[in-house]
Amino acid sequence: MTELALLTLYGREYCGLCQQMREELRLLAPDLHLDIVWFDIDDSDAAEEKYDRMVPVLTGDQDEIICFYHLNRMALDAYLARIR
Repeated sequence: MTELALLTLYGREYCGLCQQMREELRLLAPDLHLDIVWFDIDDSDAAEEKYDRMVPVLTGDQDEIICFYHLNRMALDAYLARIR
């Protein structure tokens, strides 16, 4: 069985693009063996400073940016292939 890939989605609760990417990832998670952690950047000054104008931002290990604004399946698949 494939190990779960832990990814972090940085965004804002009131952001439509953030909620769209969150839902897309929720639907893909079982098939791609993803464990997605949601992080609202408004809860952290450091995260807000880092990602303020980029949300939603999907990151992997060590905050490596996979994609932002919209889910990029090619970038996600490439990241998963590389870490697995």
